[in-house]
Amino acid sequence: MKLMLKNARKFSTANIPKVCIVGAGPAGFYAAQQLLKKNDILKVDILEKLPLPFGLVRFGVAPDHPEVKNVINTFHKTATNPRLQFVGNVFVGKDVSVEKLQEMYNAVLLTYGAEEDKILGIPGENLKNVISGRRFVGWYNGVPADKHLEINLDAEDVTIFGQGNVAIDIARILLTPVDILKKTDITSYSLEKLSKSKVRRVNVIGRRGPLQAAFTIAELREMTKLDGCCVQWRPQDFNGVDKVLPTLARPRKRLTELMLKSLGESKINAEGVKEFRPIFFRGPCEILGSGSVAGLKLLINKLEGEDITKQWAVSTGQFEELPCDLLFRSIGYKSVKIDEFIPFDDQRGRVSNSGGKVKDNLYAAGWVATGPTGVILTTMTNAMQVGELISKGLATADTKPGFSELKQILNQKNIPIVSYSQWEKIDRVEKNRGEKLGKPREKIVDISEMLDIALQ
Repeated sequence: MKLMLKNARKFSTANIPKVCIVGAGPAGFYAAQQLLKKNDILKVDILEKLPLPFGLVRFGVAPDHPEVKNVINTFHKTATNPRLQFVGNVFVGKDVSVEKLQEMYNAVLLTYGAEEDKILGIPGENLKNVISGRRFVGWYNGVPADKHLEINLDAEDVTIFGQGNVAIDIARILLTPVDILKKTDITSYSLEKLSKSKVRRVNVIGRRGPLQAAFTIAELREMTKLDGCCVQWRPQDFNGVDKVLPTLARPRKRLTELMLKSLGESKINAEGVKEFRPIFFRGPCEILGSGSVAGLKLLINKLEGEDITKQWAVSTGQFEELPCDLLFRSIGYKSVKIDEFIPFDDQRGRVSNSGGKVKDNLYAAGWVATGPTGVILTTMTNAMQVGELISKGLATADTKPGFSELKQILNQKNIPIVSYSQWEKIDRVEKNRGEKLGKPREKIVDISEMLDIALQ
């Protein structure tokens, strides 16, 4: 408290530090929380291109994982702080430049996440029913840009390249009984399509082995308990794994033990039961088909390297083919350069920064700064560290116009802005519509409808 009062005395009421955060996802809110905590007169504006907040918590968390979304309660407390202003429906880089924001605010923090997926770069990737995993998640979670995703679920054999938690989420959504999904906040149009799905088998393919699998134990445990579904492993993928089990660190050991236990319980599949098939030591080579995907040509890999958990995959020069009617790529995300003014690392797909500092009074946090790594807790830690860094840099802040000048620019361009209280109107409508359908909410996916509700 003494430190906060000491900081406050450094500023006159006419010289209140003003910070602009670009992106209303977890990184943005956690950074804002830290900034407000560290300085008791500072003001924060969070700019978001959509008319609603919460980013990846709303659009990335699986609908059957509502407990993960409880973090929104924390964000709500931050959003209703009188010194924070949510400014929705503002597309930074288009409606206003980052350079202009730097002129108007004492500090600008980029937290707009990673909104593109990495491609495989193999022949056949442009065939129909080769789908971006990120866009599929957006489709069932209500991302406005993904609502018209073309996907054919008349597909018995599905393959997902990638073995992270997003890949497991996709597999679980495809294999979960619709009666369970209809009680979640999944979009109605995706629920209708999933109800007619013919998916029977889902392969989840990784280049390396079980000891390098990227999914977590919680995600795998869910799959082993999924109604109407069995897990089918390839026993040959586990040769020698039991011998190294005692040498593994605890988290990796527990995950490997669960895989071995599930392998030991594998049975001949009963008729009508769907299958989840983790496949290791395989890499993408070519997508086969004419017009639409019909199969895959896979590289057979082996591992090299001394450290068992960090070995890398190399091709044996041998191949394997696999039937496939629907293919998802889920091999990672990358950020985009929303403004030419931003120093950007195209190879890594993130804003160039050093510990969160980009240049001058420009900062970055979350996935746009670090790349798409870790979970929400990882993002929280990073965002709070960058928030602390910004706070220290505001000790001798100059007088800046902040939102008053930004509002003039937006008014001149006839861009309507959405406040947090106006977002709450959308929130109430979604919950009311959901209640009538027996679900937590019915997400609105049309931006014009959101604006109509918010601004009426």
